[in-house]
Amino acid sequence: MQHAARNYAIVTAAYWGFTLTDGALRMLVLLHFYRLGYSPFTLAFLFLLYEAAGVLANLVGGWLATRYGIARMLSVGLVTQIVGFVLLSLLDPGWTAAMAVAWVVVAQGICGVAKDLTKTASKSAIKLTQSEAQAEAKAQGGDQGQLFKWVAWFTGSKNAMKGFGFFLGGLLLETLGFRGALWAMAGLLALVLAGVLLSLPPMMGKRKASKSVRELFAKNPGINALAAARVVLFGARDVWFVVGVPVFLYSAGWSFTMVGTFLAAWTIGYGLVQAAAPHIVRRSADGLSREVPAARLWSALLALIPAGLAVAVWLQLPSLEWVVVCGLGLFGFAFAVNSSVHSYLVLAYAGSEKAAEDVGFYYAANALGRFIGTLLSGLLYQWGGLLYALAGSALMLLICWLATLALPLVRDAAARMET
Repeated sequence: MQHAARNYAIVTAAYWGFTLTDGALRMLVLLHFYRLGYSPFTLAFLFLLYEAAGVLANLVGGWLATRYGIARMLSVGLVTQIVGFVLLSLLDPGWTAAMAVAWVVVAQGICGVAKDLTKTASKSAIKLTQSEAQAEAKAQGGDQGQLFKWVAWFTGSKNAMKGFGFFLGGLLLETLGFRGALWAMAGLLALVLAGVLLSLPPMMGKRKASKSVRELFAKNPGINALAAARVVLFGARDVWFVVGVPVFLYSAGWSFTMVGTFLAAWTIGYGLVQAAAPHIVRRSADGLSREVPAARLWSALLALIPAGLAVAVWLQLPSLEWVVVCGLGLFGFAFAVNSSVHSYLVLAYAGSEKAAEDVGFYYAANALGRFIGTLLSGLLYQWGGLLYALAGSALMLLICWLATLALPLVRDAAARMET
């Protein structure tokens, strides 16, 4: 148990460091280029390759982590992020707008690959260390129900760290400037990388990988249903989060600092709720009989919130920006519970032999959802303002709820045999 807990702590700390710089990067790019006069759609476009690259990175990253070991892929993700930071820091203010946008999009794409390689490796490590802890606990007669708690704490603390990253990004931009901030974050990640290389066994998580594309995509029904739900769940968040709400609040008279503080507070609060999800959704003896109905219930509740907010925007209620802020606070709570339950279920459905591949497939769907949401965030806001963004979010969440109806209440037979 102590060995598994040690590896869990190391992986969590490494991902904290990565997420801190990743959140700071988003705020750096958003504020720096908005200050230069870029339109809402162009701002969304800057993040498109970042999100699109994650689809392939998750699929390939899961396979590579299975073949070459989780610790190695975690290190590759950190190195790739450092390379992305360095390239972004080489941006020349004298370049044309088209050249600058192309350079940033490519550098962001590299960072997107880094993010999802690191995420897939980290989440797979949680499944592996939990399996080890469960075996040790069983041998010692201790508690074997740690997976939901470990996943919830890992996911929640990671998102809280991302919120702090928003603060860090604004602070570094103000004190060190765009280039200096990127170099500082690259240095921080170099320290994290050194810790991973010195602390984790390089062959950790190495298994027999799939031999064909068909085998790689042959997932059990639980993984497939979760992947479909994940696409629209995260699309429903980013359709308002990336461009819609920040630009809406700024146009309502909020300062950059106020907008950044709200986004940071929302993300930190969202992370704290994720960490507390095991106390909101009680664990069942079989790991699914309570958790699957909870996924369905919280998806339905979540869909009602942007629908209600869209009506409020359409009616132009008094103090509309505060109605939106309060509504999005409720959205953050319900979204956090949904996300945490989904993150648990993918590992509950996944087999231990190819957990990295299952997780990679699932988070490829996650990245696809972020890509769709980011694209629609710019388009819908440009077409119809916050009303269209919120309506799009509500529609996606309705589809998410329908996808959860296909979640099985027992694990697939293949998954049971693997575990």
